[in-house]
Amino acid sequence: MNATPSVDQLWRTIRREAESAMARDPVFGAALSSAILDHPDFAHALAHQIGARLGKSPADRARFTQLARDAFGRSPDLVDAASRDLQSIAVHDPATTTLLPPLLNFKGYVALQAWRVSNLLWRQRRNDLALLLQSLSSDQLSVSIHPTASIGTSVFLDHATGIIIGAFAVIGDEVTVLQNVTIGRKHSEPDRAPRIGRGVLLSAGSSIIGGVSIGDFAKIGAGAVVEHDVPPGCTAVGVPARLTNCREKVSV
Repeated sequence: MNATPSVDQLWRTIRREAESAMARDPVFGAALSSAILDHPDFAHALAHQIGARLGKSPADRARFTQLARDAFGRSPDLVDAASRDLQSIAVHDPATTTLLPPLLNFKGYVALQAWRVSNLLWRQRRNDLALLLQSLSSDQLSVSIHPTASIGTSVFLDHATGIIIGAFAVIGDEVTVLQNVTIGRKHSEPDRAPRIGRGVLLSAGSSIIGGVSIGDFAKIGAGAVVEHDVPPGCTAVGVPARLTNCREKVSV
């Protein structure tokens, strides 16, 4: 697969995968029709996934599907970001090399795209609706991302249970976030939120707290509690976190 196919190319690949899966398993194929094959493009199929995951009733599912469609129609950059996120999963997750399974089954992927919609709503000053989407994502998908957060592309929420990304947190491109990760502010410093650089790995159960900066391609170990800056390329482990594998001798 091309490293950066267009959204149209990505959609054609997804449809081919869906048609092949339908041929292999006609029972599964019935679900594929409503999820993939009945839709004219990637944006409509993705909106369907958001509505299906967040809505608690048929009326709610239809309402949130239409809300996502409207957002994607107004801001095609959201669709491009969703395409990059999906491609990144296929490239980096050893459990899958295709596009269809994460689109249909990875709740972290859907939660991230629901956040992209809520972030647009917040920027449009539709704050109550944006916060409703955050609440539903937390309830239905166990992923809570505040609408004021800033998140890049090619981001992977892996396993995606118990993830909390607080207000004004900044996350760069190509970041991987595992389960039970918390990224948030300190009560004593409400105006300072964490900044996560490009290509960072946040391992399971880690916490990034306060106005700290995590440098590009750093790694945060499982269960680590980070309250001080982590330079680029370093690994932070433990409680409180200490630095290892740095190019230069530094300490937290």
